[in-house]
Amino acid sequence: MGKLLLTPGPTNVPERYLEILGKDIVHHRTPTFRKMLRESSENLKKVFKSKNDVSVLSASGTGAMEAAVVNFFSKGEKILVINAGYFGERFKKIGEIYGLNVINLEYDFGDSYKLEDVKKILSENVDIKGILVTHSETSVGILNDVKSLGELTKGTEILLVVDTISGLVANEFDFDGWNIDVAIAGSQKAFLIPPGLSFITASEKARKAMEKSDLPKYYFSIKQYDKYFYEIPETPYTPAIGLILALHQSLQDLIKKGIDTVIKEKYELRKLIEEKSQKLGFNLLVKEESNRTNTLVSIYKEGISIKGIISALEEKGYTVTGGKGTYAESLMRIGILGEITKSQIEDFFVIFEEELKKQL
Repeated sequence: MGKLLLTPGPTNVPERYLEILGKDIVHHRTPTFRKMLRESSENLKKVFKSKNDVSVLSASGTGAMEAAVVNFFSKGEKILVINAGYFGERFKKIGEIYGLNVINLEYDFGDSYKLEDVKKILSENVDIKGILVTHSETSVGILNDVKSLGELTKGTEILLVVDTISGLVANEFDFDGWNIDVAIAGSQKAFLIPPGLSFITASEKARKAMEKSDLPKYYFSIKQYDKYFYEIPETPYTPAIGLILALHQSLQDLIKKGIDTVIKEKYELRKLIEEKSQKLGFNLLVKEESNRTNTLVSIYKEGISIKGIISALEEKGYTVTGGKGTYAESLMRIGILGEITKSQIEDFFVIFEEELKKQL
C-alpha cells in the first residue's frame, strides 16, 4: 500500500479487491454477471435494511443524487433541502437546475439541523413534496438525525430523500425502520472499492411519485433500471463491470463480518482520534456527541498553519483533508472509512505531533 488515506473517501482498496479488479472482466449480458448482480442487490438490501430492490448505477455519488431528484419530483414542485454543509448545498443546486422550488434551510458550519425549524417550515408550506438531507455531512463531520425526519414524513405524501453516501455502513442506518423513501450510497466509501458505482433504493411511496415525475431523464431513469433488472436481471447500459465484480465480494465480506461490528469499530476509532486530538490542544468542530459521524473527525486549532501540517503529513505517507469556508485555514478532517486499525492511528499521531511541534 502507498499512502494511508485518512480521508472521507475514497479509501485505500484492500488487496483482496485489487486482485479482483486486476483480473479480466466477464461480459455483462451473461448468466455469470446476472447472478452476481442479483446477489449484490440482495446484499445491498441487507446493508440499507430495505425490503425494496437496490439499483446499481455506474456513476459517482453525485449521479445518484441527481437520480434521486429527477425520478421522484416534477417541475415546479416544492422541496425542503436541509443544508448543513457542502453536500446539502449540492442537493440544493441540483433541485434548482431542474426547476424545483427549493426552500434552503441552511445552518452554520458545524451545526446540525433543528427539528423545530423543519416542523415550522412544513406547517407554513403544506405543498412541500420532499425533504432532502445528507445523513453524514463529511465537509463538516455532522451526522444528521434522519430517524426524526422519518417520523415527520410517515403517513404523508412528503418524500424523505437521504444521501447516505458517506454514512452507510459506518453509522447506524435503517431504511424501512426510519420511514425513508429514497436513499443513495457510493462504492468508494465504506464498501472499500474504487469510485464509480452508486446505489439507490426507493419505497413504494416514492415509486408512486416516480410514475408522475415529469423531469427529464435518460441515463438516470430508474424505470429503465427496474425494467432490465426485473426482466433479466441486467443493467440497461454497459456498467462498470470490474467494479461490480469487486462489489460482489465486498458485500459478501460485509455481511459475513456484520454491519454492527463495523459500526462499533468505527466508533472506537473515532473516540480514539477525538481523545488524541484534544490532548494535542485541538478542538472538536462538532460539539454534540450525538451529531458526530463515525466517518471522520473534524478538528481545529487557531494560530497554526494547518495546511502546512497537512502537506508535511502527505510527504510522510498520510493523506488527510483540510476544511472549507470559514475553517479553510484551521480545520483538519481525519477520515476513518477505510480498513484502518488502531495501531495505524497511533502511528499517525506520532508523526502528527512531531509536525505540530515544529510550528509551536
